[in-house]
Amino acid sequence: MSDTAILLLAHGTPATLDDIPDYLRNVTSGRLIPAEGVEEIRHRYGLIGRSPLTDLTLEQGRLLSESLGMPTYVGMRNWKPYIADVVKQMRADGIRAAVAICLAPQNSRTSVGLYRRAVQAEAGDLVIDFVEGWADHPLLADAFADRLRPVLHQLTEETGSAVPVLFTAHSVPCRTVQTQDKSGPDPYSVEAKRTAALVAARIEGLGPENWFFAFQSQGMSGGPWIGPTVEETLTAIYASGHKSVVLQPIGFLCDHVEILYDVDIAFRDFAAKLGLRLERPQSLNDSPLLTDALADLARQGLKRLESLQALQD
Repeated sequence: MSDTAILLLAHGTPATLDDIPDYLRNVTSGRLIPAEGVEEIRHRYGLIGRSPLTDLTLEQGRLLSESLGMPTYVGMRNWKPYIADVVKQMRADGIRAAVAICLAPQNSRTSVGLYRRAVQAEAGDLVIDFVEGWADHPLLADAFADRLRPVLHQLTEETGSAVPVLFTAHSVPCRTVQTQDKSGPDPYSVEAKRTAALVAARIEGLGPENWFFAFQSQGMSGGPWIGPTVEETLTAIYASGHKSVVLQPIGFLCDHVEILYDVDIAFRDFAAKLGLRLERPQSLNDSPLLTDALADLARQGLKRLESLQALQD
């Protein structure tokens, strides 16, 4: 199908520190963020140099295109290349059908729902097969376990004792998961914990008593966000007698500010002050297993498009 492509969708990240105010307005749909909040975000990005999210996502798209032997486009919701511009380019390139995969495996109205609307707003007669969520895809769990296993093994050998694992996913506002629509409650928190459980099950010796789950990177907007927080959970892990912990994010597919600052700087510093050694596995980034997972999702979507075309014929 020469007129068919894959479309990867991601959050986006500012290219420079000067882009941050405009980027944050996109994230909040135009709601104002206090000046001190903007400066704090600038400070965090300044500490990590720049977020590699866009570069890494484009590389994920290249690897997927190479694996499938077909065009793969990448669109961002909150920064360039914007989803709208990419979908327009696809249509200009003669693409008539596409499988859209959101690089946020756990489905939430604040992520997947917004990506879907952004694609549909520019799709026109472009036929889209939209992957709703893939939190329980076995190859996704394999990819995270592949990154986690050697770090946990090495730390266990060094300390001579069992080391707990703290899985994390990005927090969302409480109102998101409390609000129901015709499809029921928002599935995000359940799906995030399901991914963690699937990864834990792949790690020999990691029983339910030795892994934990927390939501990270609560936002600065008004109102409560879902927890427990990472800080609360690290404090509880230390209080239970542990001296080391491996923190494994399972909601992010590549490095960006929530990894390079929130985990590598803020959480590691918080843990150190408690007396905890905190280690983190490498992010998936260019993981071959992640490419395999995306390729499998793409092939499933392509089959659905073929079936739809057959019905129309």
